Amino acid sequence: MAEVSKKKGAISDPKSNHGNNKVDVDQQSSMKRLLGFGLSDVNSWGRFVRFMNSPRDPAGLGVLRITYGILMLIDIPQERGMSMIDTRFGDPMTCHFPLFNFLRPLPVDWMYVVYLVMLAGALGILLGAFYRLSCLLFIIPYWYIFFLDKTVWNNHSYLYGLISFQLLFYDANRFWSIDSLRNPKLKNAHVPLWNYSMIRTQIFLVYFLAGLKKIDADWLFGYSMDSLANHWVFDPFKMFLTVRQVDVLIVHIGGFLLDLTVGFWLFFDRTRPFAFFFCGSFHVMNSQIFSIGMFPFAMLFTMPVFCYADWPRSLLSRLPSFLSTRLLPPQESQQRSDHCVYPAEIKEKEVTKEAKEIKSKDTKEKKPKMETNKDGRPGLFHHLTSCFFILYIAIQLFLPYSHFLTKGYNNWTQGLYGYSWDMMVHSWHTQHVKLHFMDMETGEEGYLKTEFFSPRNGRWASHADMIKQLGVCVSERLKTHGFEKPALYLDVWKSMNGRFQQRMWDPRVDIVTAPWSPFEEVTWRLPLLTELSDWRDKVEHLEKDIEEKQMDVTFVADFPGLHLENFVSEDFGNTTLEVLNGEVVVELVDVRKNVSLKVGGKMQIPAGQFHNVYTISSTPSCYMYIFVNTTALAFSKDVEVFLEKHFAGKELNVGPDNRFITDDLDLNMSDPMVPVILDHLNEANQVIKRKNSTMLQKSKRFFQKKATMMSQTLQQTAQALGHVFFGMDSVVTRVMPPQESQETHHENMHSGGEL
Repeated sequence: MAEVSKKKGAISDPKSNHGNNKVDVDQQSSMKRLLGFGLSDVNSWGRFVRFMNSPRDPAGLGVLRITYGILMLIDIPQERGMSMIDTRFGDPMTCHFPLFNFLRPLPVDWMYVVYLVMLAGALGILLGAFYRLSCLLFIIPYWYIFFLDKTVWNNHSYLYGLISFQLLFYDANRFWSIDSLRNPKLKNAHVPLWNYSMIRTQIFLVYFLAGLKKIDADWLFGYSMDSLANHWVFDPFKMFLTVRQVDVLIVHIGGFLLDLTVGFWLFFDRTRPFAFFFCGSFHVMNSQIFSIGMFPFAMLFTMPVFCYADWPRSLLSRLPSFLSTRLLPPQESQQRSDHCVYPAEIKEKEVTKEAKEIKSKDTKEKKPKMETNKDGRPGLFHHLTSCFFILYIAIQLFLPYSHFLTKGYNNWTQGLYGYSWDMMVHSWHTQHVKLHFMDMETGEEGYLKTEFFSPRNGRWASHADMIKQLGVCVSERLKTHGFEKPALYLDVWKSMNGRFQQRMWDPRVDIVTAPWSPFEEVTWRLPLLTELSDWRDKVEHLEKDIEEKQMDVTFVADFPGLHLENFVSEDFGNTTLEVLNGEVVVELVDVRKNVSLKVGGKMQIPAGQFHNVYTISSTPSCYMYIFVNTTALAFSKDVEVFLEKHFAGKELNVGPDNRFITDDLDLNMSDPMVPVILDHLNEANQVIKRKNSTMLQKSKRFFQKKATMMSQTLQQTAQALGHVFFGMDSVVTRVMPPQESQETHHENMHSGGEL
């Protein structure tokens, strides 16, 4: 992408227009006004290389480097996980999910060193100090940590890594950098156009490909981000639209159109102000809706890359002269760079009349003052950088659609989440994950809590490659506890985009021995029941009717020949199962009774007992559990009675610890329910207080939380460095002695699943 519109994208070579008629010159001029370059700039390889390496102002690239460095310094302790190193890498029982199985986390103290190196690299990028080295110090740890754990992959983490890789090759240390102070030849030196073109194309692709990925029925009909309109940021739209209309028209259709078109809006001068408004509003809203770290701010700070390269000069030149002259080196002081290609000297008589007219228009614009080289021919370096630009963009266009090759990473969606730009297209709800093990030598069996082996999140349960890694990892852990030949069977129930809860993987397959290859289809993956998608509107109406009766509901679909093993908690004293489609047999395990149910059939399910639901129809079955949390209802009534008895007509005072003062109340603290009710009321009061707090209070709480996190991170890092380099006591981790680990393992075995 060239610099566009009134500023021409290339430094013109009048020889290229020699012999053209006036119509051709007018066409070239119109194209340059629109796109920033003409056909004559790119209609041969040599001209393309000269064009991509033509000189540009370094100011815009320097500001991009600085903002990226600041954001990464904030991001490393938070989303990169520096503040959670001990819990993330300190427990030897935890399973990890690297992209390549040979990757392993270093000992926990050395992981602090890895993060510290990355932090030093980010600081060096910010300051422009030892720039290439700083980029490497950041890139190597960043991609190591990124590849080390697929469960935390997301699109913006991938984008940060791509930008860091690009910065390594950019000449981003020519403006506002320590390197330019150390080496005067770098100060305010030109940068080649491809530096700007690559980052512009990258950001354009983030938006445009995200828009293309939203050409999906679930997204366009408003199922992907259901109920997002309930957030307060959409309150202005709800003044004239219903919640459902906001969901469909603003969240889904509006999000689709914005992603698909905003890259073009940013590209052209006349539409760029509108793009800044809508795109900026979009990212500010995202920062309030989602917990996605620095991503909204990163996208806000990349918007100016679509402006002219000298936009910081144009902006800061409006400051008082005593400030602008100190902040900005004079534009006339820009230096030539060996990384750029400059136009050759020409004789005036060789310039046609038409070309003179174009040149006279060009000279009206603000252009860097520079010398001309002798022949204007690009060297090997310029050819290589042009090839690098094309290759990089080609890879970025290919990867989001490469899933036909990497079939082993496909599930109900295509590929691993993180490099496809399919942001928010799929929303998931996990109802049930059950891991059953059996020792094939002794026949001993039991159930394991998956949180024990993967405490951070459950994303692994949606991906066959990570399930396979978990199977191998847990199998090795079980062998250390005396199980000679463990087999593992995984039962995962998920809902995607508001569909029924259904199985994702065949629960009869041993995930330890199950075949998996990155280039072959996963044979033990069960298909998404898309034929039941039309039920979603019916389900929505059923949910509303049931919720009005102060009841809850869970919708389930299952495959013929399979059965659901379920346990109803004693809290749910009034649970009913009703069949919506197909035919099932319900087995009440404790009383050894079977009940056959067809469409419309229903039965009461006893609480505190196991039951199995077998699908016996030739098509998938659909049924729903309607239940009431009787324990919660009883507790709510107890709270109402407590308030009426002790708080009615009295003014409640809150102490320094933000808890209700109850000294003047006649409370029977020996009653075990009284402390529980008081804790409940205090928690409810805290929620209300946080919700109604002022922006200043919210900001204070936010910065206090971040300051505490940073303080703990620095303290843990200092302890780790002391242990690594001076032999001091190590950082406290969650490592358990063998006996405790053995006991904990057995505590994580239970007799069944609970839906």
